[in-house]
Amino acid sequence: MISSFHPPERTLMGPGPSDVSPRVLAALARPTIGHLDPEFIRMMDEIKQLLQYAFNTQNELTMPVSAPGSAGMEACFVNLVEPGDKVIVCQNGVFGGRMAENVRRFGGEVILVEDEWGKPVDQNKVESAFKANNGVKALAFVHAETSTGVRSDAAALAKLAQDNGALTIMDAVTSLGGIEVDLDGWGIDAVYSGTQKCLSAPPGISPVSFSERAVAQVRERQSTVPSWFLDKNLVMGYWGQGAKRAYHHTAPVNALYALHESLLMLRQEGLENAWARHERFHQALKAGLEAMGLSLLVDEAYRLPQLNTVTIPDGVDEARVRSRLLNQYSLEIGAGLGALAGKVWRIGLMGHGCNSRNVLLCLGALESALIAEGVKLEPGAATAAAAAQIG
Repeated sequence: MISSFHPPERTLMGPGPSDVSPRVLAALARPTIGHLDPEFIRMMDEIKQLLQYAFNTQNELTMPVSAPGSAGMEACFVNLVEPGDKVIVCQNGVFGGRMAENVRRFGGEVILVEDEWGKPVDQNKVESAFKANNGVKALAFVHAETSTGVRSDAAALAKLAQDNGALTIMDAVTSLGGIEVDLDGWGIDAVYSGTQKCLSAPPGISPVSFSERAVAQVRERQSTVPSWFLDKNLVMGYWGQGAKRAYHHTAPVNALYALHESLLMLRQEGLENAWARHERFHQALKAGLEAMGLSLLVDEAYRLPQLNTVTIPDGVDEARVRSRLLNQYSLEIGAGLGALAGKVWRIGLMGHGCNSRNVLLCLGALESALIAEGVKLEPGAATAAAAAQIG
């Protein structure tokens, strides 16, 4: 017999989703109203302002796509890439590969710049790709590669694109709210993110933003956007300004309540304070991991504080460790993807879940699991090292 579903209480420290604040969960449960209700439209305007704050932009076309981050990615490519367009795509992990697949599906020509997984995008390779190819329309790259835990230099990559007259398309799914994102300062033309990472809202919404230059490209397309739902020419009439809205689709009303609350919490904390908090607890987690003899895959200069990629010790059954953490501690960490499958764990410190309790819980549970695997450790050393960093 099927009855009401009551999920177990978990601590989410994988690559996403992250722990959701009780404030955000409470917002999700508020009464549903119509998506054209004047009060809902007022809230839509506030979400736009809050997203502009989070993205550091004044872009008019800044809005949440009513679907997960993958749809935000597709919204950027389907609107900006036409058949025959040349697009340089940087791949240093799983998600750069998805960008390339989008370009191909919309008839574009992919110029692939590949780097080792765990390394940032090589700017010299990108510069060489521009020199070797005339008429490149766009440069696409992942700012914070979720599969590896590495940060690429968005400002430098955007400058290369600008110097060569190309648009920029940036994946900020894992970076938004966790590390600096500065669309206007860097000159990013199109960006997409997700609600389930450092914003700590439920999965299912993708914030996007398009510069004036990108909007002009969308309006001047030679071909029709091949997606009705994601066509920004159509959806702009719904996510416009003021109370007069053209019906486009039924927005996910309660999910947008939750996003509004999570963005409000980010603004109340302050962007710089949020970035500093992620760095502080990353340093504590790092100290604890190193006290256990574990190492992080990514060089410190390019490491994401919110997504820690930990090298698995020889002889350890990584899946059994993750299963033990889930079953004994109700704690989720992530496995490696693609080229890193079976080689790393991915430990998230994102948004609401980036706190001292989670750091200490994770280190204590991981220590216990590794001891069960036969790894020689000094019990308590990891949590002591982290606590010393936390202060």
